[in-house]
Amino acid sequence: MKTLRALTVTLIAAGCLTVVQAQGMRPEVGKPLQQAGELLKAGKAKEALAKVREADAVGGKTAAEQTTIDRMKAAAAQRAGDTATAIQALEALFDKVGGGEKGQVAEQLAAAYAQQRNNAKANEWVGKAIAAGNNGGTIKQLQSYLQSASGDYGAIAKDAAAAVNAAEQAGRRPEEGDLLRLADAQQRTGNNGGYSNTLEKLLLNYPKKDYWNAHLARLPRKPGFGDRFTLDVMRLRLASGTLSKTEDFMEMAQLALQAGLPAEGKKIIEKGFAAGALGTGAEADRHKRLKDLAEKKLAESKGAIAGQASEAGNEKDGNSLVQVGYAYVTLGEVDKGIELIESGIKKGSLKRPEDAKLRLGMAQLQSAKAKAKATQTLRSVQGADGANDIARLWVILGAV
Repeated sequence: MKTLRALTVTLIAAGCLTVVQAQGMRPEVGKPLQQAGELLKAGKAKEALAKVREADAVGGKTAAEQTTIDRMKAAAAQRAGDTATAIQALEALFDKVGGGEKGQVAEQLAAAYAQQRNNAKANEWVGKAIAAGNNGGTIKQLQSYLQSASGDYGAIAKDAAAAVNAAEQAGRRPEEGDLLRLADAQQRTGNNGGYSNTLEKLLLNYPKKDYWNAHLARLPRKPGFGDRFTLDVMRLRLASGTLSKTEDFMEMAQLALQAGLPAEGKKIIEKGFAAGALGTGAEADRHKRLKDLAEKKLAESKGAIAGQASEAGNEKDGNSLVQVGYAYVTLGEVDKGIELIESGIKKGSLKRPEDAKLRLGMAQLQSAKAKAKATQTLRSVQGADGANDIARLWVILGAV
């Protein structure tokens, strides 16, 4: 409520605090209102409210005089902490103004009622503000606060989704706040699929490490997600700058070595050393031994890979061609690797055809010649076991 009080005071002040001109008013009304305005500027709200009441006590006031009194009364009362008086003045003012000011007065009333914790009346005035054409960020913030206070996360999700969709249809980037509200509401209502999609929109539009951490932490826990994609998740973490722990660099390097990709393992270890995550501390020797092992396996791989490619070409299916092709990619011979992967896909009889397309798309992202094809390839990856999820995230990384 502390934030809401500050919001309410700002709303009242912005809408009502003006220097009152005595011109056009009788002196007995104009003079105390002028004094009230000066007292408000000096931070003396209670004294200002007393001066407004002095003006209000004058008999036979014109409509213009009463409107100015109501504006000043609302401002002074709110600054003085007299929310009930502010509400009374604003409600009297609402029917006297038109145009954009009507929506602003309704917004001020919604905020004042929310400050009193009268959420039913606050929601009523939010509706009136929107009906009067007030669709600004402040009214949305207040509406979100009221929905959260009521626990109506279904309504929050609906409103936030509408805002996100409207921005996308207009070709604009959705507001980060709308995406965060939508993600929070989806998570609270158990809409895991929607939550995942919204996180991906956050990654695409606002690629912050916090959002990458949140999404990649939950991805392996997705029902049906294949254990074979553990290394792929770590690849995404490394590419997004969210891999930083010593044990993570060690695990990732070991997984790469186990997958028969010593060149990739060596690069991971080198990045770990460069980041200061490896090569220091009590286990520095262990890190050095792993580096030596990666270099040994890499030398062996370079000597054997040409023969492996030849053997793979003679096999009836394309599985080994895809595997050897991606090994060439990790060695830096990207275009040769792409050619072998494509040959493997063309040969067919693949154990996991979607995995093969994923590897092809990941390889194309690293090729100056084939990069333009990468997005199309990655978007073609199907399946519910993780390949499709990983492919979509590589599309996002390729776009940001």
